[in-house]
Amino acid sequence: MPCSDCDIGLIGLAVMGQNLVLNMCDHGFKVCVFNRTVSKVDEFINREKDRKNLCGAHSVEEFVACLAKPRKVMLLVKAGQAVDDFIEKILPHLESGDIIIDGGNSAFADTDRRCKYIESKGLLYVGSGV
Repeated sequence: MPCSDCDIGLIGLAVMGQNLVLNMCDHGFKVCVFNRTVSKVDEFINREKDRKNLCGAHSVEEFVACLAKPRKVMLLVKAGQAVDDFIEKILPHLESGDIIIDGGNSAFADTDRRCKYIESKGLLYVGSGV
């Protein structure tokens, strides 16, 4: 499936990430996925190859390019430094009005800090432990 105009993108294809993506797809959303270990993207996409509303990206740039504006990026990675690292990787590719959703169980102080930082860049941030 061509990867464009996706409703949302999800970074982090561990068990929770995969299941959340499948749930979104089952409810009609077009989803693009990315994972630091790119082989997980290929394995997941190949296993779910019959889904018409799912695609995978092999780089952050490709991932962001797949998303419809305003972009919605959900991070479902391990709480802590990994969240900060991914924020820094995706920020240069996002624009004012785009949304980053942290689905990990980040500490409140980290969520508060990230919210202020992301808002200073003109983007929106939602801390939402899943």
